[in-house]
Amino acid sequence: MKLKRMHWAGIIAAGIILVLDLVFFFDNQKMMLFIMGIALGAVALPFIIGIGLQSQKDQKINEMFLEMSRNLAESVSAGTPISKSLVNMQKKNYGVLNPHVSKLANQIELGIPVGQAFETFAEDIDSVVVKRAVALIKEAGRAGGEIDYILDSTAKSISEIEKLKKERKSAIYNLVVQGYIIFFIFIGIVLVMEFKIVPLTADVGGIVSLSGDISNFDKQETPAALDPESLTRPFLYLLLTQGLFVGLTIGKLTEGTIKSGLKHSFILMITSFLISTGSRLFIG
Repeated sequence: MKLKRMHWAGIIAAGIILVLDLVFFFDNQKMMLFIMGIALGAVALPFIIGIGLQSQKDQKINEMFLEMSRNLAESVSAGTPISKSLVNMQKKNYGVLNPHVSKLANQIELGIPVGQAFETFAEDIDSVVVKRAVALIKEAGRAGGEIDYILDSTAKSISEIEKLKKERKSAIYNLVVQGYIIFFIFIGIVLVMEFKIVPLTADVGGIVSLSGDISNFDKQETPAALDPESLTRPFLYLLLTQGLFVGLTIGKLTEGTIKSGLKHSFILMITSFLISTGSRLFIG
């Protein structure tokens, strides 16, 4: 992912927050960690937004390419050569694909073979669906098959893929909501253990051996009381690890890619970090 203006803005804002944090709260570790969480959120937010926008753009590209494939199949079926059909298509509106369609038509007008122009078209868009469709079209043209039939089949295949994606996303939407709810319940359980259960062990000095004469018992030999801070410190690592893998799982289930799960991982990890450090600051 290329760093854009909003990414740099987030990085600069996070740097300023971290510098102020170290200057004013260096002696207050709890406050320093909480402010660090805010800085991490400032860094991650532009990337979360960017991943979401890229996902929407990919979906729009697939929809527009489906419409383009249908129009191309209709034009070729009517007897127009595929090269001429592609040149004529630059007059139509395909939204986010307009620059790529214009480039494709210009390449063909310059005499570049249709297969090579299509390959450049697919590389520029960088979509799995488009690359798969272009590969089918190239192979059909190379084998001398019925290109109109191939184009029509490709359009139907893209339509079915998009339909299945939407159905899957809708079908497991409740699972995504349940995943978030379960994760926040898990955070609640960890906080209860950290602030209610673990402190009960703070005064436990260890197990005293009752063998022998109790009058010989020396209090100085009793093990030191357990430190709740050292016992609860791993809870934060547990929350972060849980947030990372829950987010990746949600993304894989809903959109079929690990990349899509990064935004969920960012959200869950930063939220758990802020809740954990904020609870230690304001409750602990």
